[in-house]
Amino acid sequence: MPHDLAGSAAPMQRQKLEDALRPAWGDLRVFLLCARNRSFGRAADVLGVPATAMMRKIDKLEDDLGCKLFSRDEAQLTLTGEGRALLFDVEQMERLSLNVARRARAPAEVSGTVRIAVTEGPGNFWVLPRLITFERTYRNIMVELRCVAGCAEVPRQEADISLQVERPSDPDLIATKIGRLHIHAFASKAYRDAYGLPTSLDELKHHRIVKQDGVPHGDGTYKRILGVDSLEGIVGISTNSSVAVLYAVEQGAGIGFLPSSVIALGAPLVAVDLGVNHQLDLWLCYHRQYRDSDRHRLMLEWLKSIFDPKVYACFRDEFIHPDELTPLMVGSREHFGLQNYVAPKPFPTEPTTT
Repeated sequence: MPHDLAGSAAPMQRQKLEDALRPAWGDLRVFLLCARNRSFGRAADVLGVPATAMMRKIDKLEDDLGCKLFSRDEAQLTLTGEGRALLFDVEQMERLSLNVARRARAPAEVSGTVRIAVTEGPGNFWVLPRLITFERTYRNIMVELRCVAGCAEVPRQEADISLQVERPSDPDLIATKIGRLHIHAFASKAYRDAYGLPTSLDELKHHRIVKQDGVPHGDGTYKRILGVDSLEGIVGISTNSSVAVLYAVEQGAGIGFLPSSVIALGAPLVAVDLGVNHQLDLWLCYHRQYRDSDRHRLMLEWLKSIFDPKVYACFRDEFIHPDELTPLMVGSREHFGLQNYVAPKPFPTEPTTT
């Protein structure tokens, strides 16, 4: 064989080998579903195929990559170190592909303002970080985001769309359940080291609580959960702000009730297992008139996507322990986590003057 032909054949063979080893997006999507559902059976239900087909896909993907992605037992699938690293990369691929798809579907002339009202915690820590990416995709849409402590006033035309934890009774509104918040008890590591952690509701009565006011976290809810007639001597700080609760708990002020995803998103807290959890359904609400508005349809589709329980395990109907959520939300933590949450660090003691 002439030397120049032999030299050109080698790169072609290497390219063929690389193409053969490169996993297809369909195989990676199967991996993504298995990682998020922690089960071949549940992942198979999403695609409507037999569980054995999912197992064969994962077996082939592991063979192609030359590493184990899951530790398997009868109860569930658990990501290995290589699996967690791949999950991070595949979630990035998914997010970029969704952006491409949205651009392709969006009419070029879509523009105008969309007013969204959302409860404060999800608004600040879930919607807003992702809204920055949305804005880069849809440059002609202006979003007015109102983070509110209670329910948004969509019927009063204060918002076009609301995301709230109470189903509206107004018949003129369209309301769709898009997920569920699981509320769990948390404390800082400093609080744990100083005071220990309660293991039951009865022991919780001897600790300090950071309480969130307002619907549905009124005094009656706390009294009912704790089985007490009065919160005097138990509650150290009471606030209407979920952001303030997170900050106070992080700073060691007491035990607070927060969404189960806070550890998975990077907050330096520990879960307090009391044998009880609280659930709040998330309702997407909007006026019927906005069904024919391109910009509102885009926003509704986008909001449903970022709260999709099939993608984000923290919004599933079933409760997943906060510690077990961490490997399921690697991408969310890396890109939209709480590590860069900016809050003042108080002095251990107030400075004295002489």
